[in-house]
Amino acid sequence: IRMFNKCIAVGNSILPCPNPYPLDFPKELQFLNNQCEKCCCSAPPPKISDLMDDNDLLDLLRLKLDPNHCTVKNWKNFASRWGMSYDELTLLEHRTQGSMCHSPTKEFLLRNNHKTVTELTELCRVYQRIDVLRLLQRWMENDWPSRDSVAFWSL
Repeated sequence: IRMFNKCIAVGNSILPCPNPYPLDFPKELQFLNNQCEKCCCSAPPPKISDLMDDNDLLDLLRLKLDPNHCTVKNWKNFASRWGMSYDELTLLEHRTQGSMCHSPTKEFLLRNNHKTVTELTELCRVYQRIDVLRLLQRWMENDWPSRDSVAFWSL
């Protein structure tokens, strides 16, 4: 098993970065910010507060995490994992129940907006929410970097 990905060019040589995953390991279950990406990328990772500005992404997250399904993990599991008590979960659920403008997922994200999006992707892995993980990865790979370039060029 080859455990190295080539990624850093120094002069005419390419230095390997350790990859903790076998090459045939499903990409969806690998951490987006593995060691290789950390050493190549100098921008700070986006925080949940950064994704709160993207209403399209928030709508998609709400559609995926708000519903209650007995076999699918949702916002309650995520919030509980990050320390929200049973009473807080119940109150939040009650307050947002039946409301189209208030989402328990959005409230949960607002309470944890200081955390990184990478931490949120780790929760997706823990609860095997690959659908949500893919949304967040796509946002971090495509939408988040383009915001930096727009902000840079508008200075």
